[in-house]
Amino acid sequence: MDQDAASLNSSDLARITRRIDRPIVLVGMMGVGKTTVGRKLAAMLHQPFVDADEEIERAAQMSIPEIFTTYGEPYFRSGERRVIARLVGEGATTDRKILATGGGAFCDAETRQLILDRAIAVWLDSDVDTLVERVGRKDNRPLLRGGNPREILANLREERRPAYAQAPIHVTSGNQPHQVTAVRILRAIDNWL
Repeated sequence: MDQDAASLNSSDLARITRRIDRPIVLVGMMGVGKTTVGRKLAAMLHQPFVDADEEIERAAQMSIPEIFTTYGEPYFRSGERRVIARLVGEGATTDRKILATGGGAFCDAETRQLILDRAIAVWLDSDVDTLVERVGRKDNRPLLRGGNPREILANLREERRPAYAQAPIHVTSGNQPHQVTAVRILRAIDNWL
């Protein structure tokens, strides 16, 4: 790993930070590292970090697996849309923060448009092997129950690719430190702005 990929000098970081005028929303598959990389980005930019899934659980007073089991995916997606609308600011685009979304959030056309209109959408991508290894660490993924996780992830990834590809920024996350991915995101945002 080259040193330049792992860090930004303080003046470049300050310059990029000044240019970011709205929330940064990380989208992509479950297990790609949105929460972990999001926390790293938030620390680097001295901005708050919010995990949409945690906010949904807080609002529903239930875990996501419980919501899926009790009410089903359409109900979950509706609540997810409302929570994300609140988090990206229903009209206030200057509310700077880092927001990690659930894997399916950006696939909902209404939620996707809201994010594209009011935030900087970053598609955090990864290969299927990396996703399988990462999601295997926890047993809290409702969409992976009752099947082969590799097949489910591969199918979901292909199915969701057209939606994710609408994010203006695409960064690949692999087996490198989260700091490297966070710096890649900042460099990509800087080039995009």
